Amino acid sequence: MSEVRRIAVFTSGGDAPGMNAAVRAVVRTASYHDLHIYGIYGGYDGMINGKIERLEKKDVGNIMHRGGTILKTARSEEFRTKEGRKKAFENLQDLQIDACVCIGGNGTYTGADIFAQEYPIKMIGIPGTIDNDIFGTDYTIGFDTAVNTAIEAVDRIRDTADSHNRLFFIEVMGRHAGFIALNTGIASGAGSIFLPEKKESLNEFMEWLKKSSRRKKLFNLIIVAEGNTEGGAQSIADKVKNEVPEMDTKVTIIGHLQRGGSPSGLDRVLASRLGYGAVNAIMDGKSRVAIGSINNALSYTSFKDAIFKTKDLEDDTVEMARILAM
Repeated sequence: MSEVRRIAVFTSGGDAPGMNAAVRAVVRTASYHDLHIYGIYGGYDGMINGKIERLEKKDVGNIMHRGGTILKTARSEEFRTKEGRKKAFENLQDLQIDACVCIGGNGTYTGADIFAQEYPIKMIGIPGTIDNDIFGTDYTIGFDTAVNTAIEAVDRIRDTADSHNRLFFIEVMGRHAGFIALNTGIASGAGSIFLPEKKESLNEFMEWLKKSSRRKKLFNLIIVAEGNTEGGAQSIADKVKNEVPEMDTKVTIIGHLQRGGSPSGLDRVLASRLGYGAVNAIMDGKSRVAIGSINNALSYTSFKDAIFKTKDLEDDTVEMARILAM
């Protein structure tokens, strides 16, 4: 066991439902082991500007059900500089903080890895992003909630679609990863899914529309990942309208609704397990690793692998989605 006595926790990058549950788990696990625990407010910017406060167990009561993050979050340009990181280290050193738990995505991990190489601060990462695009874990905190939010929105749109002969293009988040789109499409019974990882030409899609028309399918729901190579939902809808002017197309962009709201039970449990595991990892002397869950068991991945290795969609799942949409 290492001689770590003081640790800090912060959230960085985009917020994700379940981050508060992870913060709660870190604080309460650290307190159980008689460690001093600090919260850094505003991510790396807060570390640079000294927005660091001692946390007690009572400070994280009644937060598990809340979306967002009580520690706030931000993307920091200053932390990309050596001068910014030096300020951050000096602030941690003033409080004798030995290690940090950072909750975020690839950008958060990148900053943590560089920081831990430059200064004697242990850094452990927890994957907090709705995109589910972090290598080294089956699921990231916030993904399940984001999918459920998208499914609920699509179900509501279906009520309108069922009343009209319309083609609905529904755009979901995920940057350049199609995990939200794929899972939303399967769970909502979408007719087609546009994924960044699987290039689908407009010609192929138009052929699918013709087949659907011959089946006298009165409406179709199309899920589009925001980072899709054919463009966003509006762009694809415009192309379809140009090819088939008589087609009544509608576009809905769900957007940041997917980032908010109370986290699902799965996200709360996952965040709790990872927060608990992160503190134990620090006490075991680990650093520059991201904690995750693979096959329902805690796992550790180097920051380097978590940042640079790609997490791919399962081909079988993509094929299943295609077959079930027929």
